[in-house]
Amino acid sequence: MRKTIMSGLCITLLILAGIACERAIAPERTQDVDDFIDVDEEMAALTAAAKTSAYQLPPSGLVTVGYGGENLEFWPYTGTNFSGQPQDPVNLIFFGHADPRDIRAALLALDGDRTGFGYPAVEPFNSTWEDAIGDMQTGYGSAGGWIGNAVQLACGPYGPLRFHIRFFKMGEWTVANAHFEVQIPGTADHQVLSWERAEEFLMVDMIRTGLVDPSVDIVPTAAINDAPFRNIMAPIYNELPPDIRTFIEGPAGDVDYDPPIGTDGHALVINIQGAMPRAADNFVQDFVINYGQVIPRPFCSLGPMDYVWVEGPVNMMQTVKIDEAGNYAMEFRASGTLIVVPFDPVNEVPIGDPLTAEVREHHASRMNDHSEWTASVIYQKLMPLAAPGAGRFFSWLHVGTGDRDNYMASVWCSDGPVACQTTEKSGTHILSASPENK
Repeated sequence: MRKTIMSGLCITLLILAGIACERAIAPERTQDVDDFIDVDEEMAALTAAAKTSAYQLPPSGLVTVGYGGENLEFWPYTGTNFSGQPQDPVNLIFFGHADPRDIRAALLALDGDRTGFGYPAVEPFNSTWEDAIGDMQTGYGSAGGWIGNAVQLACGPYGPLRFHIRFFKMGEWTVANAHFEVQIPGTADHQVLSWERAEEFLMVDMIRTGLVDPSVDIVPTAAINDAPFRNIMAPIYNELPPDIRTFIEGPAGDVDYDPPIGTDGHALVINIQGAMPRAADNFVQDFVINYGQVIPRPFCSLGPMDYVWVEGPVNMMQTVKIDEAGNYAMEFRASGTLIVVPFDPVNEVPIGDPLTAEVREHHASRMNDHSEWTASVIYQKLMPLAAPGAGRFFSWLHVGTGDRDNYMASVWCSDGPVACQTTEKSGTHILSASPENK
C-alpha cells in the first residue's frame, strides 16, 4: 500500500447527493446467489426495467442571448440530470453553421501548431482534436427542451492535461462548455482547472478553421453564470507545475484552501459562416486506466471515516462513426474488476478484508439532421454482498428526441435494500473523484 496525494481527501467513486427514496428495482435473488450472477446480465436487466418516460420540468434561471436579429433562451449551465443543479457553465455559443457535427469536422481538420497564438509546442497545447471520452450531461433550451451532449471533443491525451468541450444543439444554435483539466492520479476522473483558458483556446481554434465570419466580431454575452464557479481541490492544485499555475492565473505558491476555477461569467458568441464536408470515418479509442487510490467508500458508507483503497485496471473503449450521410453515432464501454480494501486514512494502513468491485459503464449518442439522443448507464457491485459496506449501485440517463427522457439512480446495501431516486447524478466515468469533476 502506498501513500498518494489524494490520501485523506473526500474523493469518491460515487457521491450520492440529494437522495429521496421513492422507488425500487428490488433484486429477487438472495445475496449469496447474487454474488455469482453475471454483472453484465444484471446491468442489462436493470436497464430494461428503467426505461420509463417522464416530463422533465425546465430548470430555473434561464437567460436570453440575442445575436443576428435572433434570440436564444436557454439555461446557462450544464447538468448531470434534470434537477436543475448546475454542473458546468456554458461559456461558448455558436451561431450560423452551428451543427456540432460541422464544428467537430472543422476542429478535427486542424493541425497542432498554435505557436503563432502564443501557445507552447508541448502537449496539450500542440495537440490535435479528437472525440472525447467523457461523462454525459444535460442542457436546456426553451425551443426544444432538455438535450444531451451527443458530441464532445478533447484536445490532448486523456491524461495528464487536456482541453475538453461538450456541445448541446438547440435548434439552429449550439451552446457548449469548454474546460481545461487534469487527470486525477489513480483514477479515470479529471479536475477542472480553468473555464476561461479553455474558452480562449476554442476561440483561437475556431479562428484557425477559417470559418468564423470576419465581418462580425466574436462578442461576449452579458454575465450569464456565476464567477467564479466551483473550485480546484488544494492537493490537486499543489501538484501542478509552476507554468500550469501561471497559465490558469492561479496562486504561484502552494495553498491550504481550494482555489476558485477561473471564469468571468460571460460566454463568447461565435458566428460560423461555413462548414467543411462531413467525411465518413470510424474513430476508435481503446486503453486501460489503472486505479490506485485511497477514497471514501463509493456507496453504502459505514461512516464519515469509511475509506477504502481501490486498485486494478479498467478497460475503456469508444467508437465514433460518421456515415456517408453525415449521421453521427458514438458508443463507449468501460469495464473492470477492482480490489477494494477498507483503509484507515489517518494512519494510512489497511484495516479489513478486501472486497471485489465489478464496474461497468455504457454511453451512447446519436445525431442526424432530424433528431438526436444521449444515454448513459452505470452499474457497480461490491462483493461479497453479505460483507459490511458491500452493495450495488445503478444509474440510468436518457435525454433527447423521443419519449424516454428520464434519470434514476438506485442503491442496495448489505444491511438491506435501499432503493432511492436521486436528484443529482452521482458519478463520472467508472470511478469518480467528486460530482464536480469529469
